[in-house]
Amino acid sequence: MKNILLYFGSFNPVHKGHIALAEYAAERGLCDEVVLVVSPQNPLKPSDALAPELDRFEMAEIACAASKYPDRIKPSAVEFLLEKPSYTVRTLRYLRETHGHDMQFSILMGADNAERLDRWKEYDEILDHYKIYVYPRRGATAGRFADRVVCLADAPLYDFSSTAIREAAERGEQIAPMVGNEVADYIRRKGLWDPAARLEALTAAIDAGGAEAALYVERGKLRYRRAEWGKALNDFNAALRIDDAHREARELAGMVEEILAFRYKDYYNP
Repeated sequence: MKNILLYFGSFNPVHKGHIALAEYAAERGLCDEVVLVVSPQNPLKPSDALAPELDRFEMAEIACAASKYPDRIKPSAVEFLLEKPSYTVRTLRYLRETHGHDMQFSILMGADNAERLDRWKEYDEILDHYKIYVYPRRGATAGRFADRVVCLADAPLYDFSSTAIREAAERGEQIAPMVGNEVADYIRRKGLWDPAARLEALTAAIDAGGAEAALYVERGKLRYRRAEWGKALNDFNAALRIDDAHREARELAGMVEEILAFRYKDYYNP
């Protein structure tokens, strides 16, 4: 029976850290194959800046093919075909029903996910029926589930994230050292997280009547990363006019106000 290690994630985008962990699992003999299961949308994460499903899958395919073990590290789009929202327990049931006769499944996840596993749908079923390998993440532990998972203390730890990569791409910075040349070329060719294109798309959505606080916040965050302080503040305030209780908009507006207050402080007349 083939042992398949399932590595669930948005992979938005996939990066060298993801692949290094998959290679580590293969080298340690934790499985016969590592499968990167590209999720349509994590119910526990916001969908801001989420690239299209096919693009994320194709980037994962490129990265897996460029890994040390392309025959043992592969992507899967199985969750694209299942009921939405995408819950891990549903995917596991489907895989067990369709492939359980010749495959045994285990799970690879970060400590940040493990410590909040109780927020997952029917998490007890996952813990009871599947071996879970947990790799370290800074500032996170397996928490109260530590005795029910296998902690991989010596797994590789990377100091960058998909979020940081997206933000670097939006600023026009070099991302190849984090994602590899082929994935970086794909991102550039497809215009993913291109600041001008994203700004244009958000503005079009807002102008078309999409008066949602989330749209203004996302555009404001993009402008914030571009150091367009005044425009960013206008967007955060617009979000607050729509939803006065929007905590992120209020926090970001406060940050911009502090930046502007410091920037225009009169040092001769404090």
